[in-house]
Amino acid sequence: MRTSRLLTRSGLTVAAAAALPLAVTARPAAGISGISVSTTGSTVSVVTSACTQANGSWGTAALLTSGQPNFSQGRQVALSGTSVSQSAAWSGITPGTYTVVVMCANGTTAGTQSVIVAAASDPTISTTSSPTRGVLGGTGGTVRDYGAVSMAVGGALVGSGVVAAVWFLRRRSRQHRF
Repeated sequence: MRTSRLLTRSGLTVAAAAALPLAVTARPAAGISGISVSTTGSTVSVVTSACTQANGSWGTAALLTSGQPNFSQGRQVALSGTSVSQSAAWSGITPGTYTVVVMCANGTTAGTQSVIVAAASDPTISTTSSPTRGVLGGTGGTVRDYGAVSMAVGGALVGSGVVAAVWFLRRRSRQHRF
């Protein structure tokens, strides 16, 4: 009886430990964030799927500088697209920090996001190059977004490590009993 309770408790612990990495890395469903803003050179673009068409319009997107606190003061562009995705773009934007606000035709705000437009002379970092002397310290501020398959494999490896550790410790504790 004691062995079966101990095995059940160990099994639940292992299951919880194996599920932990997957629970920590779970992401919210797509579309919840509202808008997605990107820059290419001096062009800023925004994409959303939050707006619905009203009176033939999807809505308006505005590009605001730091001195423009209101939507109406920004550089406005009408959204175009389909029921799946709507977008807008601004070209010839000077370097600086901007805020993009998207207002749907029904009056709701789809989202607000800040964006930095870099100067053409700013150095760009190639993601394909590798350091010649290795990484000298820290992570360098990099962020890597791993896919679901990588996270599942990582979770399985962590889970198998936990199972192996429990098995080893249980076996070790049995050998010392007299």
